[in-house]
Amino acid sequence: METQTASETGLPVVVIGAGPSGLAAAAHLLEQGLEPLVLEAESQVGAAIRQWGHIKLFSPWRYNVDSAAVALLEPTGWEMPRVTALPTGAELVENYLEPLAQTPALAGRIRTDHRVLAISRGQRDKTHVLARAGKPFVLRVAHAGAVIELHARAVIDASGTWGTPNPLGSSGLPALGEEKPEVAQRMLGSLPDVLGAEATRLSGRHTLVVGAGHSAINTLLNLAALKRADHATTISWAIRGDSAERVYGGGDLDQLPARGALGQRLRRLVEEGEITLVTEAEVHALEWTGGDTESDINPQNDDDAIPALRITFADGRDISVDYLAAATGFRPQLEMLRELRLELDPAVESPRKLAPLIDPEFHSCGTVEAHGADVLAHPEEGFFLAGMKSYGRAPTFLLATGYEQVRSIAAHLAGADATAQNLNLPETGVCSGVSAPDPDEPAACGAPDSSAEGQSCSAPAAEPVGAGVGGRMGASTGVLHGRNG
Repeated sequence: METQTASETGLPVVVIGAGPSGLAAAAHLLEQGLEPLVLEAESQVGAAIRQWGHIKLFSPWRYNVDSAAVALLEPTGWEMPRVTALPTGAELVENYLEPLAQTPALAGRIRTDHRVLAISRGQRDKTHVLARAGKPFVLRVAHAGAVIELHARAVIDASGTWGTPNPLGSSGLPALGEEKPEVAQRMLGSLPDVLGAEATRLSGRHTLVVGAGHSAINTLLNLAALKRADHATTISWAIRGDSAERVYGGGDLDQLPARGALGQRLRRLVEEGEITLVTEAEVHALEWTGGDTESDINPQNDDDAIPALRITFADGRDISVDYLAAATGFRPQLEMLRELRLELDPAVESPRKLAPLIDPEFHSCGTVEAHGADVLAHPEEGFFLAGMKSYGRAPTFLLATGYEQVRSIAAHLAGADATAQNLNLPETGVCSGVSAPDPDEPAACGAPDSSAEGQSCSAPAAEPVGAGVGGRMGASTGVLHGRNG
């Protein structure tokens, strides 16, 4: 009897991750007549975005939704928020991702608390190419305290990179002492809630922000707002370069005004001495010099407290602070993909054909040409990286790019035309300020963040074709992170 291939068995296409790209992938798969199954490691959709829900996007609503997703939402009575409004991360989840996940089409096809541990194929390891050909994918998944196996005809990994931040060390390794528990308790992460949950802890203290992307910018601007309320608050900013000009961005040449205003507000704060800029600062070692009790690690805000986290740079300079915000970017988690035959760029860790378009070592502009299944394909037929994870360590991912990726992948899997459709993305005005927002407002951001290297070289683009409810959505919503500071 002839053996059926994976595509003939009625198995679903498994999508890993229930963020914007993952849910859009499911919507496009349904549009193509394919059966999706979304596996989300956390208990809710949009888990990563919820962690920076206090941050405002710098792109308006009309650029933040996917067309196939809108087609599922509209029959439920969902209405597009005001297209020119800038949502926070929390509003993006509440007003878009949650309603999308609750649509009749997707509600039964999303499994939360399902963490993918490993993926293989058939009954052989990846050295047995012929024996695996056409066989279903096998996913080992942790759920409810047990490990289960699921099978799929194809897999789209849109799990993102939020859970694997880059270390502080400029070599790509953790700085000496970075992993010690007493040091970790003084680390704030990429986008701390400076004006909310962290306000009491940071008020009146000295915080160092390391990084040159919009995660760093947002944290610095929010610390400056905190400083206006408590003048004893001290802010330092460390970058690896010898100038912050690239970080300041394109100002009023940026076609997304909120994005252009971010860098100009930061420039002004540095020039006015509200923020101390430390250039050519490569972090070498971290040392906790305070006490070893919980009360010492989290002291009260008294005037006698002495900063006790010492940061030593590669050239021997050092600085002592109370807290450190490491906005140094992220990298993909690849261990679960070890048994798949991947073709990744050795430096960027993105699909090999995509790397030349996004490698920040050579590609200084953020407008990446549209690309789809052909560029994202691997030797493991039927497996694709999509969304932020497809960019590996590159910092210039745009949400609209992810939407176009999954549209093309779904079409490819269905045997339809998968040709990538060009996107007109708003320019940053850097490679070729707008009035700054209210300084008391929280900083605007991307999705959640854009890099100083995520800039655009070409002339200003026209209004994206089809922008609006029901049209083919797509434009810059920022990138998740920047290069190491």
